[in-house]
Amino acid sequence: MISQEYVKARSVLLDALDGLGPHRDALVLVGAQAVYLHTGDADLATAPTTTDADIALVPGRLADEPSLVDAMCAAGFAPGKQPGSWVGPGDITVDLMAPAALCGQGGRRSAHLQPPHEAKATARRTLGLEPAVVDNAVHVISALDPGDPRSFEIKVAGPAALVVSKVVKIAERREQQSHRLKPKDGLDVLRLLRAVDTESLAGSLVGVASDELSSVVVAGAIKDLRELAAGPDDLLPRLAADAEQGFSDPDEIKMSMVVLVGDLLQEFERLTSG
Repeated sequence: MISQEYVKARSVLLDALDGLGPHRDALVLVGAQAVYLHTGDADLATAPTTTDADIALVPGRLADEPSLVDAMCAAGFAPGKQPGSWVGPGDITVDLMAPAALCGQGGRRSAHLQPPHEAKATARRTLGLEPAVVDNAVHVISALDPGDPRSFEIKVAGPAALVVSKVVKIAERREQQSHRLKPKDGLDVLRLLRAVDTESLAGSLVGVASDELSSVVVAGAIKDLRELAAGPDDLLPRLAADAEQGFSDPDEIKMSMVVLVGDLLQEFERLTSG
């Protein structure tokens, strides 16, 4: 059963996609809503749910007008407290983010975009989204409310790009903001590992690892994966088990993560050394 939180988050995502129409070629859906499009429930007890939406921007593909600020305000959004955060109906947030490698010089958190999109805090500079520019495919995103007929075509980050972005996020928070670690992010990684064929996922990782834009980020994510899921008591297995607490055997969840990460890394090594 789809949670009402998720239904509402999808509705607000569609509000944003509608308002950003002229810029849609520059958008890539990332985050939990992209994960669920690839995985469904992934045979996990915790149902897919999210309270927000995440959109990556490719700055060089943005249209000249309207400005992102004007487009989001016209669609009923107001700037949030953080760079790139836009608050829509029901206080549901849509985050506009730009891959750090494409942001140019600028502040540590705000993306440095070219005119007419240069207003401070329009989008957030985010490390780890670089693979989403390389690894994506067009999907039709529809409402989850049967009474809402809206749907839009948009690029959606592929599973490899999503694994990288999640791992980068978890590793960053482990080092700098451990209080912001979210068990659901660990479970999202496990969803992807369970739902996507390991050989296919490893092949896509090789692809983004060989692209100039994303190679450095992917190399870092591979290193982090080795450290974050080397054993059942490491951070990634623990986060996933915490998210499934009360629904599944925590030891089973932890070992599932360790085995699947190990299989992925082994296949990645085989493909890159062959």
